[in-house]
Amino acid sequence: MERAEKREFVTELNEVFKASGSVVVAHYAGVTVAQMNDFRSKMRAAGGTVKVAKNRLAKIALQGTEAEGITDLFKGQTLIAYSNDPIVAPKVVMDFAKTNDKIVVLGGAMGTTTLSADAVKSLATLPSLDELRAKLVGMIQTPATRIAGVVAAPAAQLARVFAAYAKKDEAA
Repeated sequence: MERAEKREFVTELNEVFKASGSVVVAHYAGVTVAQMNDFRSKMRAAGGTVKVAKNRLAKIALQGTEAEGITDLFKGQTLIAYSNDPIVAPKVVMDFAKTNDKIVVLGGAMGTTTLSADAVKSLATLPSLDELRAKLVGMIQTPATRIAGVVAAPAAQLARVFAAYAKKDEAA
């Protein structure tokens, strides 16, 4: 990399650290190119990104961001997974790590909070933002449906009573 490329990369990575909902740092030693491409495509499909960055450049990019506490994680062959949704990156990384033992999660960051490897695992078990929204909408709609059913029930009962009287009159 030339100096200008490095500066541009550091600036880009700095913006990523500032804008991301969560960042996960992991070792990837021994992962094949095909496995890494598969990992990247899964992350992209979920709405996240995976980057392999030089540790020195990543540490420079972390300066002045909320995630500055994860600087010490950048040792050895590290990759960075990030997403705007705080749950997506940890979930995809942990799912991929289950099938590939060469991915070792070191930790991460979510805003100003520095996450240990266990915290990233715990975060991965939480439902995503879209799942939470769906549950919330479902919980809001359920009482409305019940209210509509309760309000409609007396009218339906009256209609049945009138229908019964009408049948009785026809029979007589």
